[in-house]
Amino acid sequence: MLTDMATTIWTRRHILSLIDFTPEEYETVLQTAASFLKVLSGRTKKVPALQGRVVANMFFEPSTRTRSSFELAAKRLSADILNFSPGNSSLTKGETILDTAKTYLAMGADIMVIRHKQAGVPQIIAQEMDRLNSGVTILNAGDGLHQHPSQALLDLFTITSVLDPDNPRLELLKGKKIVIVGDILHSRVARSNIYSLTTAGAEVHLAAPPTLLPQDFRHMVKDNSQGKLLLHWELDSALKDADFVMTLRLQKERMTANFIPSLREYHRLFGITRDRLKVCHPDVKVLHPGPTNRGVEITSDLMDDPELSLVSKQVTSGVATRMALLYLIGISNGS
Repeated sequence: MLTDMATTIWTRRHILSLIDFTPEEYETVLQTAASFLKVLSGRTKKVPALQGRVVANMFFEPSTRTRSSFELAAKRLSADILNFSPGNSSLTKGETILDTAKTYLAMGADIMVIRHKQAGVPQIIAQEMDRLNSGVTILNAGDGLHQHPSQALLDLFTITSVLDPDNPRLELLKGKKIVIVGDILHSRVARSNIYSLTTAGAEVHLAAPPTLLPQDFRHMVKDNSQGKLLLHWELDSALKDADFVMTLRLQKERMTANFIPSLREYHRLFGITRDRLKVCHPDVKVLHPGPTNRGVEITSDLMDDPELSLVSKQVTSGVATRMALLYLIGISNGS
């Protein structure tokens, strides 16, 4: 399997955003993730693809799923791992983020996986690593309200794997109706998913209260996109005949104003329930990137229903997809 994947042409040095991802790059990620998913489901769950290489997980913002997923992905590729914790670091003593990155460079890091609450930090570190001709590659694990490419790619892999488990590919999404519901204003996941899903040819519907879905989201679709983007400030019309529904967490930690009257009122108007899904396609599936406010964005019984919910599948797909991303940027830079 690794011999086959090693012939894959991958020229992207860093993975910072999906805004300029090509259909060919999406297909490569899907095919590589599918190969690694087979590895994870086998008896031997580890491959030597990045043996002897160092992956630094630099999470300047709290994370459970993404950090653990990247750590497990790196371990499954046989990489050595450095985990950064800001509370126990020299940042508390005044060290800059760039100096922290250079410290990990000096320790031999080959790949840096970076999450930060401020947009643009992974880009700045990537620029510095390139200026130093370090050979280090940067993978954005979420920056502010900007992008979360690995989450959107694992969502893409999850959806296409449901449509064709043996051969997940972009063309499966052409004409599919995918509804993204919730705190779209503060969601880097939504922004990245808009780029990936519309590039695949899906019809993406955004649904949220007006305070959480400004008009300027209409301009996010690229000129060469095969898909469509539509905005809704009422949920039921958005859900009609939907093939997939992705609900998002209310990011109260990012809200600096009263964007909704109350959590109860939000759930009444935009919460995903079994009754609400009755207007969707009969085979509709539900996604949530997590963490979840149960009973607010989605009911607990629906989230835990294996016939309707893809939440657990997203977690499993996340490890395979992040293995694919680490592998691709690793082999493209001589790792």
